[in-house]
Amino acid sequence: MVDRFLRILQSRQSVHLVSARVISCEIVELNFSKSRALSYTPTSIIFINVPSISRLQWHPFTISSSSNLEPDELSIIIKNEGSWSEKLYQMLSSPSPVHHLRMSIEGPYGLFLKVLKWSTIRVSNVAGELSLLFGLLLWVTTYPRIRQKMFELFFYTHHLYILFMIFYIFHLGFSYSYTILPGFYLFMVDRFLRFLQSRQGIHLVSARVMSCETVELNYSKSRALSYTPTSIIFINVPSISRLQWHPFTISSSSNLEPDELSIIIKNEGSWSEKLYQMLSSPSPVHHLRMSIEGPYGPISTDFLRHDVLVMVSGGSGIAPFISITRDLIFTTSTLKSTTTPQILLISAFKFSSDLAMLDLLFPHSKTPSELLNLELHIEAYITREKQPISENEQKPLRTIRFKPNPSDAPLSPTLGPNGWLWLGAIVSSSFIVFLLFMGILTRFYIYPIDHNTNRVYSHTSQAMLNMLLVCIAIAMTGCVGFVWSKKQIAMEATKQVQDMEGGKLTRFSDDRELESLPHQSIGKPNNVHYGGRPDLKRILLERKESSVGVLVCGPKNMRHEVAAICSSGLAHNLHFESISFSW
Repeated sequence: MVDRFLRILQSRQSVHLVSARVISCEIVELNFSKSRALSYTPTSIIFINVPSISRLQWHPFTISSSSNLEPDELSIIIKNEGSWSEKLYQMLSSPSPVHHLRMSIEGPYGLFLKVLKWSTIRVSNVAGELSLLFGLLLWVTTYPRIRQKMFELFFYTHHLYILFMIFYIFHLGFSYSYTILPGFYLFMVDRFLRFLQSRQGIHLVSARVMSCETVELNYSKSRALSYTPTSIIFINVPSISRLQWHPFTISSSSNLEPDELSIIIKNEGSWSEKLYQMLSSPSPVHHLRMSIEGPYGPISTDFLRHDVLVMVSGGSGIAPFISITRDLIFTTSTLKSTTTPQILLISAFKFSSDLAMLDLLFPHSKTPSELLNLELHIEAYITREKQPISENEQKPLRTIRFKPNPSDAPLSPTLGPNGWLWLGAIVSSSFIVFLLFMGILTRFYIYPIDHNTNRVYSHTSQAMLNMLLVCIAIAMTGCVGFVWSKKQIAMEATKQVQDMEGGKLTRFSDDRELESLPHQSIGKPNNVHYGGRPDLKRILLERKESSVGVLVCGPKNMRHEVAAICSSGLAHNLHFESISFSW
């Protein structure tokens, strides 16, 4: 709108027509006076209006002059090919031509060529447009409908951030990109270390196949690896797909279970369906190679500040609450002086078979006396069944023990127990290496060509070389730090594998590779309600404690309903927190 208004103001002004050349082939060349400050590209156009012919008609014509060769004039060529051009030709070719011809001009317009120009010395417009295009693709795929229903499209499209940053740097030049270098440099270091982590196979200890088409996977992990409740990891199973990485919430506690990490996978998609069929078949695999990236999660949690924790879950949304419950079990059993909050777990399931997921609330390695220290009340709701099914109809819980593979290792911190020290060393040393390489490149390669004029050597080539040096510096120092730290972890990994082979793990007392366990649960619900949904408003408003933490993880409508209740102002003791697992 601003540009349009300025063009209108320009078009209200008369332009000095210096001369006109009438050529025998019914062509007229008009020469206008122009300021030297006005420049335009070849093939630019202007719009012409001649009030003596028509005050309303504006006609576009290509500029035939060059702003560099003819800095004081602008010329156009008009051929007699229409009523308007015919009147102008007759006016100028008559025996008694006019001595003054009032004209107005709007333009010139020649930005299209600038848009397509890749400047090697200054700002590259094409690179900026490509960077914008990749950024828009990243933005479009973040819409909830695309992100949730086409997660793989969302996930893989976001790898376009690499091209986004490359063309962004090409657009501005490496010198002007220093403003974002600190943050992006740290991201590149972290991303490379995560890449190294994801190349390693992780030892899968066991899998529990439940009647509700849900699988619990238990991995061996290093005691040095710690994470907070509600953390997630990305899983890759090469036998299903080498490209697909899927995020899952960790259901275990690094404090309560220092040697194992667990996740819950429900059969709700093509990838998870293949995994479930693989593990639930009559002759399951004895070894399943997996890779893990993570964990990712909050730095800390503040669940202990509340008097009561009300945890509302829907379906597989119970997974983060399992990790919270197990972490609170550790707190109650070890920190006697710490007051742990009461827990009210409200779980909504579609079918009775889904109640088996409550079996995972407590680890089997803990004694009942340790679990009784936690005040836990469970209210379960079955929405699509009117009455409970008989125990004879329930499928038995099945546990599969996997043989350890020498190539697999326990999940461990990327840089070992002293990861923060290694990370600081990698960041600082890699940046020093980059500065050293950049100095050598500039002094002995670029300077002899450009001589500090910044007008000879291509800015695009310079940016590309500097980006390459950043990658080389990070790869060199990152690999050294990663390999060095893994030597320390390897000793612990060997000991853990030997313990597994000797049957020293206490989580499952049976040493058989494949066994069937009875459908028993330590954490049975206090009440099971059939054929309805929980009255969340009544349940939440009945809590009269001074501080009630309300956590919800489940479908979008459930999260919005709980958020509306907590923000309604009817109760001031409710503190809402949403844990979204829908990505």
